[in-house]
Order: sequence, then structure tokens, then C-alpha cells
Amino acid sequence: MKGLIIVNAYAKEASQLNQPLRLKEEFRKIGVETDVRPLDVSACGISDGDITVKYKGYDFCVFYDKDKHALLQLEKSGLKCFNCYSAMTDCDDKMLTYIKLAGFGIPMPETYSASLCYSSYGSINGDSIDFLAGKLGFPMIVKECYGSLGKGVHIVRDKAELADTAERLRFVPHVYQKFIAESKGTDLRVIVVGGKYVGAMKRTSSGDFRSNVSAGGRGEAFDADEKTVTLAEKIARILKLDYCGIDFLFGKSGLILCEVNSNAFFKEFEKVTGINVAEKYAAHIIRSVKDLKA
Repeated sequence: MKGLIIVNAYAKEASQLNQPLRLKEEFRKIGVETDVRPLDVSACGISDGDITVKYKGYDFCVFYDKDKHALLQLEKSGLKCFNCYSAMTDCDDKMLTYIKLAGFGIPMPETYSASLCYSSYGSINGDSIDFLAGKLGFPMIVKECYGSLGKGVHIVRDKAELADTAERLRFVPHVYQKFIAESKGTDLRVIVVGGKYVGAMKRTSSGDFRSNVSAGGRGEAFDADEKTVTLAEKIARILKLDYCGIDFLFGKSGLILCEVNSNAFFKEFEKVTGINVAEKYAAHIIRSVKDLKA
């Protein structure tokens, strides 16, 4: 068996390459050869009306990029991908994640999607600012739909800040969310592999409302209760995720979903919990591929 690990064409930093290299290491331990390849423009395309894929002879692909067009082409070429196209796209767009999970009893912050703006002369409607202020109050979270590592998440404290932020982001898909004050600077990252709970890490920041490790937060092992385990596994199942990191906020009445990351970094998680996430993910992938071939 041979695997392909796709990384972003511009990935150079150690933090970006940790996951694919850790996974390659764990695959090697179980006798599976893998190649780590950048997703450059020649990787796949449409030629003579058919999909063409440069990479041949692989039994599976672990896709560490967010290029949904390339992922769909790889899948249509017959390559089994982890995560799959639908799972990745549902998580990549934060508003789409909330929509997909709505109606399943998943606790989420009250959220409203920004109106799309296509005109350079467009401006923010004052009635919209009044509506959001009345529904969500202040402080309020303004979150860009596409982004990771805590980037694109803003906190606004009054109508003036809200109007300025909305104006600045009017060409960028984004959402407005109720701020969960009880969880300021703190959240819970839960890793799920193959639909099963792996472990949890509490993240805390003393100087930022965001708790991301990349934004200065620190992690510590956390013992999740049965309710948290069940909730995390349910979310992964609904979104059809082979692997994910689910971030929860600590609300007054319990956990509240913040977001779901289909390619969640696990370096800090492995360090503070002692859990070999890469080993578990590699084992799940091999089992899935063998089941597919059976």
C-alpha cells in the first residue's frame, strides 16, 4: 500500500509541515510508504473534457490543503481522500458548518450571516447595525467565514466599531456572533478520529479573547465527560469527518460549539496530552482503505 500526503504549495513553516511529517513517520512504522507532495498548478486539471491527475499509483491521499477544486478532482479521479470533499468544504466555511449542524441539537452561539456585497459603491445599512446590536449585544464577535489559527476573528465593543468592521469586511464573507463572555480567552479542543473521541485539551490565553496556541494561548490536558465525548462524536459523524479538531466554548449552561477544523493542528495537543494523534489517524486511514478494497 502506498499513500500520498498533499500539502499547500506555499507551506514552508515548521508548524505547517509538522502534521504531514508526523503522519509520514507513523505510516512508516506500520510499513506503509507515503510521499509528501506540494499541491502546485500541475497537480490536476481538466484536459480534453476529462480530469487529469499528475500523481499516480497511490491507494489514498491525506489532503492537508484547503483547495476544494483540487480535492474534488482527486476524488473524481478515483483516489480515496482523507478528509473527503464534502467534509472539508463544510468545515472550511464557518457559516456552512453552523448551517449543516443546525437542527441536530448542537449548542451554538446565536449567529447571523453578513449580506454579500458586490458593488464598490455599496455601504453598510444602518438598520442592519441596529438589528445586530439589538440581537447580539456587545461585545460581539465578527468572524470571517474562511480562516484558521484565530485569524479573521474580531471583537467589537460598540456600534461604531461594528459599523467600521462591517464596512471593512463588506466584500469578505463573514458572520456576526454572540460573544460568550464566560469563555473569554479559554476554549476546549477535542480531537476525533474515525468517529471516535481521542482526547481533549483546554486552551487558555491571558492576553487575548482568542485561545489559539498560535495567538499565544497555552494548552493543558483535559478530562472530557461522557456528554462532551458524545457531542464531539455526533458532530464528526454529521459532517462525515475522518479526522477533526472541534473547538468548544464554556457557556453558562455547558459547552457551546465554536468551530470545527478538518485539518486541526495537533503538535501542541500531542505534547500536553501524551496522545499519539498521528498514530491513531494513520491506523484509521489504513483500516478504511483495507475495508474499501475488501
